[in-house]
Amino acid sequence: MPLPLPSSTVLYEKRDQVAWITLNRPEAMNSLNREISSTIALAVEEATIDDDVLVVVVTGAGGRAFCAGMDLKQRTQLDVAEGVGGGTSPVAARGVAGSGIPLADCPKPVIAAIDGYCLAGGLQTSLKCDIRIATEQSKFGMPEARRSLVAAGMRLDPERFVPLGEAMWINLTGSHMTSQRAYDIGLIQALVPDREALFAEVERVAGEIKQCAPLAVQALKKIIRDGVDVPWEYSSKLHGDLRERIEHSEDRLEGPKAFAEKRLAVWKGR
Repeated sequence: MPLPLPSSTVLYEKRDQVAWITLNRPEAMNSLNREISSTIALAVEEATIDDDVLVVVVTGAGGRAFCAGMDLKQRTQLDVAEGVGGGTSPVAARGVAGSGIPLADCPKPVIAAIDGYCLAGGLQTSLKCDIRIATEQSKFGMPEARRSLVAAGMRLDPERFVPLGEAMWINLTGSHMTSQRAYDIGLIQALVPDREALFAEVERVAGEIKQCAPLAVQALKKIIRDGVDVPWEYSSKLHGDLRERIEHSEDRLEGPKAFAEKRLAVWKGR
């Protein structure tokens, strides 16, 4: 079921409790400008508030690129119009008017379906997702330094995604990395031969997630994300109320009951 958005640069469709958000600037390798960034936020908001959506998938149209990063042509126009450092980056996570929900703040599990180039702001976009699946032809990289740019909020540190040496190599060389190498170091979680296999694997993983209780999945995502930057003892106290809510939910009773009765659980999300 497609959903009309204010810009065709992003497509939104819901199928079988999965929201598909497609970056739709294939002629520009799905690069990020102000229009597409603000529309992504609106699509994420729609997926967030729709209780029937259990999983979100982000992908790129065309097959040449998931996302090649910031639209440098627009950035150059902004530099000319507003001066160096005077313009807001076109890759702002929120819309120009502050509407929508940033991808990184989506409470539901998000899968990045990557086919082709995944560079700079495109790689950052994929890192805001929870699971990354890519085709063998895909390329990854952070070429900002080659344009005298510094990635804002880049989190390729040992605790989050890759070892320190790999993070240094990615950022300091500005070079491209093969999808096989990205898989070997844990940057992506699955590697598939082509685009058709990509979407089949994404649907399979989404199906696995949908078997889990939605409240528990969202709670685990928050606990894991928040817990990366704090000691375990603090994280445990910080999320005590969240665990308590899950413990007293109807779904918590349904899970063990369904197991005992040898049937699939029927989740209510409450």
